[in-house]
Amino acid sequence: MVEREEEIRRLARELDEALERGDIEKVVSYFAADCEIEALGVKLNGHGGVRRWLDWLFRYVDEVRFEPVVIMVDGDVFFEEFVVRAKLRGGGEAVSERAEAASKQAEVLVYEDNKVKSLRVYFDRLDFADAVVTNPFEKAIVRKLMDKSTEGLT
Repeated sequence: MVEREEEIRRLARELDEALERGDIEKVVSYFAADCEIEALGVKLNGHGGVRRWLDWLFRYVDEVRFEPVVIMVDGDVFFEEFVVRAKLRGGGEAVSERAEAASKQAEVLVYEDNKVKSLRVYFDRLDFADAVVTNPFEKAIVRKLMDKSTEGLT
């Protein structure tokens, strides 16, 4: 069982490294042909879905780095809480000198035959909104939403 846990950890680390390099073909190779990805309530299927997810990600991100916080492996399931540090661009255009954003996220990967069969990623999209918007009116709206979302907690 320990060997399997180490194998899953290695595969997940290599996947993160390929994402950090922006190596789309290598990232796709870590996924099963019939995989499923779920992010922001959207489900994508197969290698075509992986490519759509990566196209979306790299449309907004110039550089990305992952900093693990907690990693757990149970059988073929890998869970990670991590911090994403990214240099952003807005919809394909540079955002105010490559804005930087940080986001605490969680992911669950289910492996089958050493390929990712299922990936679910959870994060707060507002973590990136403030860095992406440049219009002062839009910034005010995003900040108001951020303040409102924690009202009563702080």
